[in-house]
Amino acid sequence: MQLEQMKIILEKIKEYNRIIIFRHKRPDGDAVGSTKGLREILRISFPEKEVYLCNTDYADYVSFLGDEDGEIDEALYADALGIVIDTATAARISNPKYVLCKELIKIDHHIPIETYGDYQWVEEERSSSCEMIAHFYNTFRDELKINKEAATYIYTGMVTDSGRFRFRSVSGETMRLAGMLLDVGIDVDTLYAHLYMKDFHTLKFQSYVYKRMKITGHGVAYVYVDKKMQKKFGLTFEEACASVSYMDSIKNSLIWIAFIESEDGEVRVRLRSRFVTVNQIAEKYHGGGHDCASGATVSGRKEMKALLADADARLGDYKKNNEGWL
Repeated sequence: MQLEQMKIILEKIKEYNRIIIFRHKRPDGDAVGSTKGLREILRISFPEKEVYLCNTDYADYVSFLGDEDGEIDEALYADALGIVIDTATAARISNPKYVLCKELIKIDHHIPIETYGDYQWVEEERSSSCEMIAHFYNTFRDELKINKEAATYIYTGMVTDSGRFRFRSVSGETMRLAGMLLDVGIDVDTLYAHLYMKDFHTLKFQSYVYKRMKITGHGVAYVYVDKKMQKKFGLTFEEACASVSYMDSIKNSLIWIAFIESEDGEVRVRLRSRFVTVNQIAEKYHGGGHDCASGATVSGRKEMKALLADADARLGDYKKNNEGWL
């Protein structure tokens, strides 16, 4: 079934002279890597075509990958093929002008919540949308081209969305496709330096999180990062969100959550876990995502406490009925 969907996508790409690529708001490495990777593959494979990547925001922590295309004339959308990658729902698409495209394709690895577009290729078992783009290239490598630049974009998203290939969604196929990309000639030393070297203020913030984090009765670790704390340490919103990863190695804590106050007053929630699933909790609080990595939004302290209570109950039930967790 997936092969047929991929064939349709390739034929649609061949059919159109203009292609515009989209991703979700507040992008992560996978959203940026998959869209930039596909754009580069299509540009070098079909140099006669116009291929654009147009969105309204960007991710600071992968800014080393370079810029996108910015605004283009609105009239160019009318006879273009739109491709949206790594976005489960239409409301999260960064550029609202996607609706102006003549036809729309959805490529995604999230649990399907909403059907949109004229054609969909969704594989929720994949570790990342970047893995899907790598698979797309590899399947049609007799017709498509790849270079070091495209391989670097795609590999970046695979690394970041799989937790450096540690998450349960990683398969043998994931590693084979990663190896294929490495064979193109990626500079992994420079890539990992960009991704994982930390500024001094970030390390100071990390130590502060360890002082402020708390744990619920059943073992949900959590921290609240308000705007005052973000200002104190000179954090970008993305750096504040990264605080969720600081709590990922606590024994007996199978769920860890970061609550980050945003400029608009809402509180963004990052939920992570091992063994136990958290995506249903995220869906209850205006979000969603993967089994063990999801996001949500709460309106204030009352809703934040309710989410924590749900997570604590979920973890308590899991521990009661399962063995072998750490």
